[in-house]
Amino acid sequence: MSDPAETAGSTQAVGGPPANIVEVGGKEVGERIAVAECVLSTTPEACDALVAGTRKGYPIEAAKVAGLMAAKRTPELLPYCHPIAVTSATVVIEPDPSSGRIRIEATVKAMDRTGVEMEALTAAAIAALSVYDATKQFDRSAEISGLHLLSKSGGKSGDYHRA
Repeated sequence: MSDPAETAGSTQAVGGPPANIVEVGGKEVGERIAVAECVLSTTPEACDALVAGTRKGYPIEAAKVAGLMAAKRTPELLPYCHPIAVTSATVVIEPDPSSGRIRIEATVKAMDRTGVEMEALTAAAIAALSVYDATKQFDRSAEISGLHLLSKSGGKSGDYHRA
């Protein structure tokens, strides 16, 4: 095993293959759709305040925009993601003030050679982080949980629907 000091700053795992982006040029272009979700849990009072709007504006609407921006920028954030032709993206945010839970769902569509799962997951995650950013003034113990893929369609691996 190598001395950690010798490999400091290395971007390659010792003995592992070099990082690369998978070739997708030979794949058929087709419709790809992915849906992802997560939940932000906070106090009912904080949830009420977010729905009503804060001195900065309407955090729920700002979070939708943040999620849409994230879907388009996923390849800039995740090194294995290909730039793809996103044809549609939506972010739905469903606050439940009585429970303090805010459900975030992102749907991304593309006509391309590779899937949009990472774009949907990134959109949901960034929208949730945007909501958290506004929530922290009311509740520092707010929590984001349950980020997962709900469904995907298209591509060689076929359809997937979370049970």
